[in-house]
Amino acid sequence: MSKIEELIRKLCPDGVEYRKITEIATVTIGEFVHKNKQNNNSRYPVYNGGITNTGFYDEYNNDGKKVLISARGANAGYVNKINKKYWAGNSCYTITIEHEEVMSWEFLYYYLKNNQSNILGQQQTGSIPAISKRQIECYKVPIPPIEVQYEIVRILDNFTELEAELEAELEARKEQYNYYFYKLMNSNQYKKMKLYEIGKVKMCKRVLKNQTTSKGDIPFYKIGTFGKKADAYISEETFKELKDKYSYPKKGDILISCSGTIGRTVIFDGKPAYFQDSNIVWLEHDETIITNSFLKYCYRMSPWRIATGGTIARLYNDNILNAEVLVPPLDEQLKIVSILDRFDKLCNDISEGLPAEIEARRKQYEYYRDKLLNFKELKVENKE
Repeated sequence: MSKIEELIRKLCPDGVEYRKITEIATVTIGEFVHKNKQNNNSRYPVYNGGITNTGFYDEYNNDGKKVLISARGANAGYVNKINKKYWAGNSCYTITIEHEEVMSWEFLYYYLKNNQSNILGQQQTGSIPAISKRQIECYKVPIPPIEVQYEIVRILDNFTELEAELEAELEARKEQYNYYFYKLMNSNQYKKMKLYEIGKVKMCKRVLKNQTTSKGDIPFYKIGTFGKKADAYISEETFKELKDKYSYPKKGDILISCSGTIGRTVIFDGKPAYFQDSNIVWLEHDETIITNSFLKYCYRMSPWRIATGGTIARLYNDNILNAEVLVPPLDEQLKIVSILDRFDKLCNDISEGLPAEIEARRKQYEYYRDKLLNFKELKVENKE
């Protein structure tokens, strides 16, 4: 950051001038091209009022190196950029820099993108939200010296490229993970077993609504809060009574959602909690046959058939018990779990894996973007 700080101290220590976009660029609206004339085999992307292009067209009406702003629809005010020839539709504004020695189009993009929420907030309400051409033309932007603009663009480009590289690596690891997952879990050398041969479906005792409170001692998870934050509680006295008398999961058991998001699983962490009967269940089984850690991956393959005959689809106990899984020897299960756990952590762990690194880089990028694009406005004396 020392170079950009040095440039700012040298070239614009007292701030920079802000000008309306219309003073440095032209804003044009595109031309309508019917959807039936667009196809994926054509060369040039077509942009309109959305976040991404609507299709491709055989002709173009704009060269690249332009800033685009959606004109109409729910995303009116969305800021985009394109570096190649494209067709601008009639729901898309194109901003063309008039004097590149004064304003870098990429700097303008970064500034407007950083202020996108402000532009979106200026939508004109009506049957279709819209941003007017006049609103874009009158939007004020800072004009730091071009050397400062180029250095800011270089810094922010490096951040975006790094994030793109990390996301590409994450996507590659996910593909690798899926490959090994299905390869390791589908060997014809494993023994086929139905879950009723391994254990029994268990559930907590029914808790009535009048036994719960909005605040309390022990969280009570219903199907709507399963895997999330509880919004109901039971007393510690009720919890101890139910836990001692009726079925209760042990730490490590895999809880299964039987309605709502059917088949969602949560590993029970052993902390005091209670779960809605019949909607949240688990398999009580002999771990000398199959470990919970391996069973977790079996469940990811959704081995059960979901009952859909009634008005609401759900997973009944028989659907679970008749589900068939492939069971390798215990030592093989441990090896498979070790491999898949490493992939899972790399691809999904928000505290250690690639997602955590991507999130950290994104926050770093946002911090520097806000810092770099926040210019003090230079006070211009009125010479009249």
